[in-house]
Amino acid sequence: MSLFTWKKYALSTAAIALMLALLAACGTANSDNSAAEDEASADKETELTVLLDWYPNAVHSFLYAAEQQGYFKEAGLKVKLQTPADTNDALKLVATGKADLALSYQMQVAISRAEDIPIVSVAAIVRHPLNRLFTLDEAGVQSPKDLVGKKIGYPSIPLDQIIVDTMVAADGGDPSKLSYVDIGWDLIPSMTTGKVDAIIGGYVNHEKPLLEKEGIQLAAFDPSDYGVPDYYELVLTASEDGVASKGAAIKTFIEAAAKGQQYTAQNPQQSLQNLLDSQDVNFKLDAEIEKQSLDILLPLMDAGSAAFGSQTEESWNEVIDFLSKNGQLTKEIKAEDAFRNL
Repeated sequence: MSLFTWKKYALSTAAIALMLALLAACGTANSDNSAAEDEASADKETELTVLLDWYPNAVHSFLYAAEQQGYFKEAGLKVKLQTPADTNDALKLVATGKADLALSYQMQVAISRAEDIPIVSVAAIVRHPLNRLFTLDEAGVQSPKDLVGKKIGYPSIPLDQIIVDTMVAADGGDPSKLSYVDIGWDLIPSMTTGKVDAIIGGYVNHEKPLLEKEGIQLAAFDPSDYGVPDYYELVLTASEDGVASKGAAIKTFIEAAAKGQQYTAQNPQQSLQNLLDSQDVNFKLDAEIEKQSLDILLPLMDAGSAAFGSQTEESWNEVIDFLSKNGQLTKEIKAEDAFRNL
C-alpha cells in the first residue's frame, strides 16, 4: 500500500470513526432524553390513595377494570386502592389527609358532616339501597307490619332499627311492639340457626345469595318501598381540602372510573375475573356469589342518561330530612355542603 493510499485510508477510517462516535453520542443523548421524558411523564402522574369500604368484592369491579384497562394511567393518575384496617376509620383518614378518597355511605356522610368532619360526597356509586329487611319464609311475614311478635336481628347500629321502625309504621304497623336482638355482624349465622326471624343490615347482593346458597328461603323488603328515602347506598368521598387542592385530579379519577364502569357493564365476565385476580388473600371470594352480586349491582349503579356518579340535591335533602327527624344529626346541615358534582 502506497503512503498516499495509506493516508487516504487512515483519513477515511478516522472520518468513519468520528461519524460513529457522533452517532453514538446522538444515540446516548436521545436515550438520555427519552429516559428524562419518561421520568418527567412519571413525575406528572398524580397519586391518589383510594380507600375501599370493605375488602375487594363485586361492587369494586369498576375500579379494578379502570386499573387493568389502563384508564387511570391514561388520565395521568397513579391510583392506590386500599382496604382500611377498620372500615369505620375511612372517613376520618380522608378528613385528615391520610387518604385522598374513600368509598362510604350517604347517610354516614350526612351524620359525619353534623359532627363537623369536613367530608363531602363527590360521586354516587350505588344509586339505590342495598340494605334489606330479610325474613325467613317460615316466619310468615307478608309485609313489614307482620314483624310484630317476631325477633329482628340488627348489627349494633341504631340507624338500622330506625329503618325498620319506619318501614313498619309506613306499612300500618306499630313499631313500639317490635322486638330487636343485637346480633353484631353474625347476620348469616343468626338466620341459619333460627336465632332470629328477620335481619336488617344485610345486603341484597351479599347476604341474600349467601343465605340462599345454604338453602335458606327468604323474603326481602326494600326500605325505599316503605317510607325510607331511596338513598345512595355507596358514595365516593373526599375532604373539603382535598376537593380544593386536587379537585381536577378527583374529577379525572371519576371520569376514568366511569370508563371502568362502562367496561364492566359491557364485559361483566372479564371485569369480574379482573376482580378475582386481584382479590385479597385474607378474604377469598366465592366466584358464583360475586357473579350474582355483580348482576344485582349493575342496574343499581346505572345513572341512566345522567353522568356516572352524578348526585341530586333532592336526594341529599331527603336523606338529611330523614336523619334529622329521627334524631341522627347533632346539628343542622345543608345538602349543598354535603356533596359536589365536579
